[in-house]
Amino acid sequence: ITRLKGEGTNNRFLSLFEKHNDLDHQIKALESHDAGGTHLEIETLKKEKLHIKDELYTILKAEADAGAK
Repeated sequence: ITRLKGEGTNNRFLSLFEKHNDLDHQIKALESHDAGGTHLEIETLKKEKLHIKDELYTILKAEADAGAK
C-alpha cells in the first residue's frame, strides 16, 4: 500500500483508496448521534466501501504476484 501510494503510478488504486477513506469518514459521521443518518444510508455506504475494499485487494494481490516473478 505504501509503495503504491508513494509511487503514484496506479491511478485506479489511488482513486479507490481515497474513495474508501472518504466513505469511512461518511459512515462514521452518519453513525454519530447528531448526523441523523438512516440505517439504509449507512448500510448502502458500507456495502460500497466493502466493494471498493475488494477491488483494492485485487490490485494489491496482482502487484504482489507481479513482484514475486
